[in-house]
Amino acid sequence: MDALGGFACACAGLVLLLLLAAAHRLGLLYQLRHKADPKSPRHGGELVAEVLRAHGVRWLFTLAGGHVSPVLVACEKLGLRVVDTRHEATAVFAADAVARLSGRIGVAVVTAGPGVTNTVTAVKNAQMAESPVLLLGGAAATLQRGRGALQEIDQLSLFKTLCKRCTSVRAVRDIVPALREAIATAQSGTPGPVFVELPLDVLYPFHVVEKELGQATGHGGLRRSLVNWYLRNYICNLFAGAWEPRDVTPLPVQVPLATAEQVQQVAELVSRATKPLVLLGSQATLPPTPVEELRAALEALGLPCYLGGMARGLLGKESGLHVRQNRRDALRQADLVILAGTVCDFRLSYGRVLNRRSAVVAVNRDRAQLLRNSDVFWKPRLAIQGDAASFLVKLAQSLRGYSCPRDWLAGLKEGDGRKEAANREKAAEPAPRHLNPLALLHRLDALLPDNCLLVADGGDFVATAAYVVRPRAPLGWLDPGAFGTLGVGGGFALGAKLCRPEAEVWILYGDGSLGYSVMEFDTFMRHKTPVIALVGNDACWSQISREQVAMLGSNVACGLEYTDYHAVAEGLGAKGFVVGSDAGEGLDAVLRAAQATYRQGRPVLINALIGKSDFRHGSISV
Repeated sequence: MDALGGFACACAGLVLLLLLAAAHRLGLLYQLRHKADPKSPRHGGELVAEVLRAHGVRWLFTLAGGHVSPVLVACEKLGLRVVDTRHEATAVFAADAVARLSGRIGVAVVTAGPGVTNTVTAVKNAQMAESPVLLLGGAAATLQRGRGALQEIDQLSLFKTLCKRCTSVRAVRDIVPALREAIATAQSGTPGPVFVELPLDVLYPFHVVEKELGQATGHGGLRRSLVNWYLRNYICNLFAGAWEPRDVTPLPVQVPLATAEQVQQVAELVSRATKPLVLLGSQATLPPTPVEELRAALEALGLPCYLGGMARGLLGKESGLHVRQNRRDALRQADLVILAGTVCDFRLSYGRVLNRRSAVVAVNRDRAQLLRNSDVFWKPRLAIQGDAASFLVKLAQSLRGYSCPRDWLAGLKEGDGRKEAANREKAAEPAPRHLNPLALLHRLDALLPDNCLLVADGGDFVATAAYVVRPRAPLGWLDPGAFGTLGVGGGFALGAKLCRPEAEVWILYGDGSLGYSVMEFDTFMRHKTPVIALVGNDACWSQISREQVAMLGSNVACGLEYTDYHAVAEGLGAKGFVVGSDAGEGLDAVLRAAQATYRQGRPVLINALIGKSDFRHGSISV
């Protein structure tokens, strides 16, 4: 009897546990203390808007879709500006630009299925550029998954390798904590994109969800009653506790920092070096250190600097410390190289350009990037997993009174002068047809104002521009980053103009890359965000053609036409100019006319017909 009694108790306990587990899964336990309000007109989009506003979000980029309409409407009501684009990728690119320029989270909202899949390239670009972007994606109602709902796919699987965090919200009460945690994750450590999926049934009001899910009908008796009870309970659990007060303020952001001991070690290396060099990458511009504070630290250190990515322009247009040319030669001569957010990937020939006799100090938030290829082509004297900007500020503080060897810096600047003189000579050569691209870019550089902001979107023409056109100020240059994505131009310029309304925003386009976002001139018109686009139109995918023809003997798939892109812009409401053909006007006159039109509040596209140049002969495309 004792054995049977014990067995019976064990069975009863097991049944009780199973019942409690089922009750928890169905939300019955939570609903004992938290009730749903079937009469409330409120919806989940309001909670999304409240969290975004509390995190300082000012702009929401989107392409409208019924799955996310409650978010868009609620954000507009709370004063967030909803900016709709002509492609979902543009929305993410615009959010990316806002994140880079403002230091806050950039936000894009897209509808389910195709809306989400259209963002994949832009999200990957944000990941590789280390931009904190929040992508909100609509989705089919949770209860309808696997039943053939409209635009239903497994969206989380798409982003697991692209995002730092992927979450699907299961109940209205989970919206606030899910968003707060996602935003903190995006901005902490090495920043990057996060994805939060918002199913239909957590965004729309109770009565709408109840109507859409419906009730079981027809014959069935007990089965029908059970199904209807389950549906009713599902909806009640979905909205249980939805409108209870919750903290919407930002969670703490964690940033890895160099230790005092590490800073001191580098200070000693600098003080002993005769040919020190600093290479700054985009990561050096990340918060929390303001870029002006970083600039002051670099000027106090007095070390020669090469600037890449978002760090271009950090030292202004004219700086005695900024070295722009002959980087490979400088690295061969340097006895100390500080990689501040710069990675030894293809951009540094995987580390092969570093002198093995040099002391190399690498500073990066991401450990994988910090040591990239260090087991093959280079080896750091010191590898610091920490924030590059705050490290440089501390280094400058520890080296007060230090003076960099003058002859080293003077020699680098002399080399700069010689290379730039050679570039000007190259610009003076007539092109076989149309404009010499170097001459065009030199004239542009001469006419750009101090408040300009440059967006780079292209291959050969934009890479040429990087040698010639000088960003005027910190955060005055936007390029895609390590992923080399074409098509960022429209979105980057849109986000940049909203962040910096006083800036004269220029997009430097190749004629190939223009095709990805030329429709966004409609967006510029509708949202009154004037920008100027300069298209280097050589009727070719030149960066590919140069190698393909030489190596494989064919120009297949590389040829374009001297298309009237200015007419396309005119058709979308912008002002178009063409220069470089018999029908064109003088170059300076066109550039100044474009600036005058821009100042009147109208977007501009300059279709600059350019000829072939061997300036970048030998450059790589893979």
